Amino acid sequence: MTAPPQLASALRQRPLGNAPVNASGRFVLYWMTVQRRLAWNLALDHALALAKTHNVPVLVLEPLRAAYPHASRRFHQFVLEGMAENAKRAADAGLRYYPYVEPEADAGKGLLAALSDHAVAIVADGYPTFHTPAMLRAAAKQVSCAMVAIDGCGWLPMQASEKAPATAYAFRRFLHRVFRDHLDEAPLAEPLRHVDTEHRAVIPREILGRWPMAPQGLLDCEERALDALPIDHDVGPASMRGGSAVAEAMLASFVAHDLPGYAERRRDPVEGGTSELSPYLHFGHVGSHQVVRAVMEAEGWTRERLATTTKGQRAGWWGMSEGAEAFLDQVITWRELGHHFAWHRRDHARYASLPAWARASLEAHGSDEREPRYTPKTFERAETYDEIWNAAQRQLVCEGRMHNYLRMLWGKKILEWARTPQEAARIMVHLNDKYAVDGRDPNSYSGIYWVLGRHDRPWAPERKVFGVIRYMSSDSTRRKLRLGQYLERYGDHAQSTLFTEDA
Repeated sequence: MTAPPQLASALRQRPLGNAPVNASGRFVLYWMTVQRRLAWNLALDHALALAKTHNVPVLVLEPLRAAYPHASRRFHQFVLEGMAENAKRAADAGLRYYPYVEPEADAGKGLLAALSDHAVAIVADGYPTFHTPAMLRAAAKQVSCAMVAIDGCGWLPMQASEKAPATAYAFRRFLHRVFRDHLDEAPLAEPLRHVDTEHRAVIPREILGRWPMAPQGLLDCEERALDALPIDHDVGPASMRGGSAVAEAMLASFVAHDLPGYAERRRDPVEGGTSELSPYLHFGHVGSHQVVRAVMEAEGWTRERLATTTKGQRAGWWGMSEGAEAFLDQVITWRELGHHFAWHRRDHARYASLPAWARASLEAHGSDEREPRYTPKTFERAETYDEIWNAAQRQLVCEGRMHNYLRMLWGKKILEWARTPQEAARIMVHLNDKYAVDGRDPNSYSGIYWVLGRHDRPWAPERKVFGVIRYMSSDSTRRKLRLGQYLERYGDHAQSTLFTEDA
């Protein structure tokens, strides 16, 4: 038998509201909105440990709203595929799982408060961006029992950092100082082994009558069921399927086949050796601990291999192969840099979050002539003169993803062609949030604002439009990347029906 679930550390807990623990409650409610999986989940472990303390079962509520920003068939279907997987795993383990999908906007209003009347306490997912912070604040005012948000976003608790990190180098130095302190706090790989199958949570009949569970047809993503939802149906399903089973298979394949060559092959936009796990990390179908542990096991790694220096070096600190070190720098340093920045800066998704030097330079060149200058609609429809940029935009619209290097070029050209740098930021955020399966995420906002100078430094020479912001060109991209197959697939010659008249 594995070790029992443990309460999350103090740095991972954030109490919400002032309601007390309800000693007469009949279950601990896990309100699963971010870490949408039933393994490797610190919030689920916390709920199971809390339930054992109070001798009650756990009820997992996984809701899906209809009116979140950019709600579309693409995101709904990806989440629903994960919900179907969670329903199956919960049923097999004897865990009471409550999938609720709003049939219309705000239909789920009052559900959490109603369940709180029957709960000992509520465990929620902590998350620093999109609509989650406001949703948690609102919920804390409505529930009648104790509520705590658990930070399961990454290896380092967001409350462990004292301020928003300015650069990846600064964050890497911080990581190297404190990583050992958090190495042993990891979620259980198989928490469902600890479910008390003799005592399952009971959902009051009047609650189910008003807020019925999502029907199986909807969890199976049947066309008619999806068609009835009040979401954007023009943004169609992504090129990848959602769910923990898919994510776990992709992780295993990546570690077995692509990790050794990751440092070199990740630049290939067609056959690159990237993990492609970003959408699954965003929607919580796989967790950072699970991903990194898989790499550690593949490398036969032990903690004694960690370097003792704290100089913030990009390679050599982990004591792993070149491919593994390069991958960990992405999945820990760069990904968690975004989460910690968002935790400390509520304006992280806005232009105002840029460092002062970047804003000063961009605004000094704000009146520079842009030639050509494109409208937001032209960008969205991929109708620029640049075939590489158009191809990247088509991939984003069609598949919900974009190669990371091309994403950088994509943003730099928007800055070059938009009316102002502020408009460039708005266009990037809009297109990324609307189409990218891994959008609306701290990591994606880091990438967007890196284009405009965040986590970077001034670069010479000073240029028109860019000022001292790092410059990139399509010509240099052609030289660095093998784009033949990519342009064959997404280039201007390709017939496309991706864009509706309203796009």
